[in-house]
Amino acid sequence: MSHDTTRALIDAYYAAFNAGDTDAMLALVNDDIAHDVNQGARRVGKEKFAEFNAHMTRCYKETLSDIEVFVSEDGSRAAAEFIVSGTYLVSDEGLPEAAGQTYRLPAGTFFDIRDGRIARITTYYNLQDWIAQVGA
Repeated sequence: MSHDTTRALIDAYYAAFNAGDTDAMLALVNDDIAHDVNQGARRVGKEKFAEFNAHMTRCYKETLSDIEVFVSEDGSRAAAEFIVSGTYLVSDEGLPEAAGQTYRLPAGTFFDIRDGRIARITTYYNLQDWIAQVGA
């Protein structure tokens, strides 16, 4: 995959995220997607990724801004850093109670690209910063 094609793939992924279009996000990942969740275990497969997205949509309303995408020369890997602005809608298990709190924090994601689709998504952010912002 070329550098420019990977860049377009990652841009499409973030456009779908910001549009809340999880079906479009699913169309951009491999069937055996490896999804590394911050502070959590790796989830493998499109079904697990879809379940995660449904859970996130129920508990959080988020948009990403200031997105900077970096792509390897051969297009096989990419990274992005951005700002997450969100509202905590429904209490998530093991986390503080939700009461419509808003938050804003930096985050980053690493990607592997295979066969024209995203093969791995690994996202990091400061969970303690988020917890402090939602008032725990």
